[in-house]
Amino acid sequence: MAPDPWFSTYDSTCQIAQEIAEKIQQRNHCERRGEKTPKLTLTIRTLLKNLKVKIDTLKDLLLRAVSTRQITQLEGDRRQNLLDDLVTRERLLLASFRNEGAEPDLIRSSLMSEEMKRGTPNPWLCEEPEETRGLGFDEIRQQQQKILQEQDAGLDALSSIISRQKQMGQEIGNELDEQNEIIDDLANLVENTDEKLRTEARRVTLVDRKSTSCGKRWHCPSRLGLARLSVLPAAPCCCLP
Repeated sequence: MAPDPWFSTYDSTCQIAQEIAEKIQQRNHCERRGEKTPKLTLTIRTLLKNLKVKIDTLKDLLLRAVSTRQITQLEGDRRQNLLDDLVTRERLLLASFRNEGAEPDLIRSSLMSEEMKRGTPNPWLCEEPEETRGLGFDEIRQQQQKILQEQDAGLDALSSIISRQKQMGQEIGNELDEQNEIIDDLANLVENTDEKLRTEARRVTLVDRKSTSCGKRWHCPSRLGLARLSVLPAAPCCCLP
């Protein structure tokens, strides 16, 4: 497998930064002895320009690799940390070249102490997971694509389950609406039947009253007739003397 161009560019950039630091030390040593250093100064300035070009190239390569998913997100973060360290080193080297900062050795030691204070882990010291250990970039990318496909399949299954549950909920709601309509109809029927029963009860009571009053009316005249018959005088009997 061909080497990753990002790492080859990174290695050459680190070599340029190291060379700049050595040249700055050499220049400062010559200046302290009173020697002129125009050649060294020109060399350092050229190396600083090359360092800036290399860092810009690393930025473009990293952006392209992340946007096209040639590397994983973890690998992209690791390379971004390395690139940030290079940018910081470039700034410090430039300040040292302009005699605005400390010596390169002091710069290197201060960077290490600051990282220890912040507890910033070295990205290269992170243990690689078992899933990607020993795999190339293409194999890691295929593994990531497989994981994404499995996640998509899981999301599709979850969406299908939610849709089915939604449909079941709608059917249950429709069934409840129908049952409520039936209950309303039964309530109306019961109310109408109760009203009819009360009406018939009133009619039966009225008929009973009428029949009772008619019975009393027929009973009273019969007694009056008997009384009249008892009051009439007896007729003389022809058989008596």
